[in-house]
Amino acid sequence: MRAAASAAPETPPLRPRHRLTAWAAGLLLTVPALISACRFLDTDGITPVPQLLSMLPWLAVPAGLGLLLAAVARRRTLTVLAVLVLGAVGWSSLPYMPQLVTAYGLPLAQVRVLAANVEFGQGTEALVDTIRRERPQIVFASECDRACGHALTTAFAAELPHHASVDAEGSAGSVLLSAYPLTDERVVPAVMGMPGATTKIAGKSVRLQLAHPMPPLPGHIGPWKQELGRIEDEAAARRPEPLLLAGDFNASQDHAAFRAILEAGRLQDAARLARVSRTPTWPAEGPLPLFVQIDHVLVSEDFSVRSIRFLDIDGSDHRAVLTDLDLRGER
Repeated sequence: MRAAASAAPETPPLRPRHRLTAWAAGLLLTVPALISACRFLDTDGITPVPQLLSMLPWLAVPAGLGLLLAAVARRRTLTVLAVLVLGAVGWSSLPYMPQLVTAYGLPLAQVRVLAANVEFGQGTEALVDTIRRERPQIVFASECDRACGHALTTAFAAELPHHASVDAEGSAGSVLLSAYPLTDERVVPAVMGMPGATTKIAGKSVRLQLAHPMPPLPGHIGPWKQELGRIEDEAAARRPEPLLLAGDFNASQDHAAFRAILEAGRLQDAARLARVSRTPTWPAEGPLPLFVQIDHVLVSEDFSVRSIRFLDIDGSDHRAVLTDLDLRGER
């Protein structure tokens, strides 16, 4: 009698060490998978999603470690999943470009713009030195308290004689300085000051708006979204003049609320146009390394970007954004 065919060998159970490795891989993949999914779904979610979205490109590190551990554990399904998660993080981290914006017409004027957060006025002296050295025509200064505002308007009474401000203490104060006359001054309602005004450059009206919404702290996601929404409304307002919107947005290109501002106003981040939109601007001091760009200069299609630099401001936890622009005329 022929012996019965032997049954197919069973897959040997995982060794305890490999089982632990597989669990560790799964844990490492959880956060990158969740955050990249939120990026795909175009939502900022609730805490801790907005905070982790600020770190999106860096989530490739735990995703990569998860892939390595999944391979070591010899779990094929988990390894494939890890590859997908790592790919999703990589795709989500690509620089954001809402639409192709082209500045038409010949250049009318060159404009140098500086956006800086001086952290409760602590970086005022360094900002004064920076303005003297770089000579911008427009300055957006966030967290510029009354003493800071007085120092700036006094020091640059000749070079930047026009200003719009929210005079307040601590982080609530902000100042917009301009070499060009300002009219139609208005403030976007917010906890921290967001002044705006209209100016004329080379005979062309330009709207200037400082942005400084609440940060996305745990328990304050609602106000953060609400104030970014007000900036979106300002960007979406139907005006014939070009728009310069700059400051500390407390949001990166990975946040849906920030991308909504770009899309509403058909704006581009100057850093994106200059191909440096992953250059971090915060935190410039403290135990953590710089890891996210939340300071931006946004421009309408009437502007083209000549260059952009990120400058250290002693006393501040933000780097300043210095942008050289061309204001262009009609096509």
